[in-house]
Amino acid sequence: MANDALLQANHVTIRFGGLTAVSDFNLDVQPRELLGLIGPNGAGKTTIFNMLTGVYKPTEGDIAIGGVSTREMKPYQITSLGLARTFQNIRLFKELTVLENVKIGGHIHYKYSSTSAVLHTNRFHEAEAEAEAQAMKLLDIFDLRTRADHAAKNLPYGDQRRLEIARALAARPKLLLLDEPAAGLNDSETRALMGTIHDIRDRFQIAILLIEHNMELVMGICERIVVLNFGKTIAVGTPAEIRSNDAVIEAYLGEPVSEAHA
Repeated sequence: MANDALLQANHVTIRFGGLTAVSDFNLDVQPRELLGLIGPNGAGKTTIFNMLTGVYKPTEGDIAIGGVSTREMKPYQITSLGLARTFQNIRLFKELTVLENVKIGGHIHYKYSSTSAVLHTNRFHEAEAEAEAQAMKLLDIFDLRTRADHAAKNLPYGDQRRLEIARALAARPKLLLLDEPAAGLNDSETRALMGTIHDIRDRFQIAILLIEHNMELVMGICERIVVLNFGKTIAVGTPAEIRSNDAVIEAYLGEPVSEAHA
């Protein structure tokens, strides 16, 4: 693996009882890379995201961010190293406003004591003003400024998806994990999302690792793709290489390629 990788996973395995959900998984993510993680349902993709973010601890192997092992870290500590994520099922604070959701995403960067918060000291007001300014910049990028005071639960589904990405970016990550960002979107929303993901990578100079079932999106924006099946990596390559890989075709069709084309 390259020494300058933002993230490295080395021989990572996780077992739940007698079930091996992910086996001997290896991954490196380079700065500003746009990388896809795909595979049939149940292949282990979200389990890998949960290990990368500290929700699950690997049974074997190690994960490092910027060369720092995360094995003993809690999720918030991993976030502080520069990792942020969205979820397959949107997880917003539905009763809070759009602006408040984004401000919460950046809370690790605005430090003040509980005393300052209670007494509303100058430090508290300065931090809150900075947090709000940064959040509004993100809302501008995602065309959500006019909805800043709306409850998150009242946003259309596509806007909720974009809000969740904005909230993740508020943490100022070096690597953004997107878990099925196109889920529930129509064709035009998906095409717009493709442009948004490219814009995020270039504007924020970050790497993006995404799980996605929409092959048009994956093949259209990812520079490299990792394919899982039954918890094991079966292929790594460019979109063109993955598209013509017999093992990948077989995994998705459920039968050998020779039979599929018979």
